[in-house]
Amino acid sequence: RGGRTERLRAEVAYLKKIARPDGGEASNWEKSQVIDALSGLDGVTKGDLLLAAGMPWSTYDYARKHPPRPTRPELWEAVEEVFSRTPNGCGHRQVAMCLRAELGVRVADKTVLKVMREIGLRCGIRRRRGHRAYSSYMGRVGETFENLLGRDFSASRPWEKLATDVTEFVQPWGKAYLAPVLDLCGNRVVSWSISLSPNMEQQEEMLAGLWEAMPEGATPLLHSDMGWQYQHSGTWASSGPMGCARACRGRGTAWTTRAWRGSSATSRTSSTGVGSGRRSRASGATSRPI
Repeated sequence: RGGRTERLRAEVAYLKKIARPDGGEASNWEKSQVIDALSGLDGVTKGDLLLAAGMPWSTYDYARKHPPRPTRPELWEAVEEVFSRTPNGCGHRQVAMCLRAELGVRVADKTVLKVMREIGLRCGIRRRRGHRAYSSYMGRVGETFENLLGRDFSASRPWEKLATDVTEFVQPWGKAYLAPVLDLCGNRVVSWSISLSPNMEQQEEMLAGLWEAMPEGATPLLHSDMGWQYQHSGTWASSGPMGCARACRGRGTAWTTRAWRGSSATSRTSSTGVGSGRRSRASGATSRPI
């Protein structure tokens, strides 16, 4: 009973000491320092602490004898100087490129990344964000259509097949939403609307531009996902005399074509300057003859 009590006491003491504010996992060297600090206090033995940490004796002994050393400390000042040249900083690859070109040092990109992490530098460009990407799919909330397009995104003439979607752009000042219509023959954007909210007004503006640009007698097939905007009856009420054939695809991102992948990435990077836009993850896709 006494041995079990000591092991429980060692486990509680170790967990309290090893806890980190950021919730991350401690390194083996940090674990060895905690074990050395708690060993002998209140009858807690080093063996019980090693069991609580799940660390073998050999790992503990190696970590204690090999403390972490700073990575290339002679480059820290130069890394900070290069990083501070732009308001949002720059990535480790650009920093490494400047170090090699200006100072002539031999350093790998990953080494620069490790240095930046050690001195607390983090680039604000193209970083992962904690919020969920925009999704316009809310289930079956209106009228849906069959997938007439199938995965055949090739078009032999203009105004034969069109595709549309809503893309979210995340910027330091907030979010913006782009609703374009892409002609799959030549990947040309024939209509678009930019809004601070992905609402029906944006869809009406995009469709108004589409009807205005559409040549007389054209009856294209419009392909979209199954976001709530494209299931709304008001989306197509403004079509007037224009006939519109709609097609719908199953759940998934609508922009799966190679044509959109190239044009979407280019527009995302050039229009924002930092490439921080996010693709709409609406589920399903619809195709409609217009």
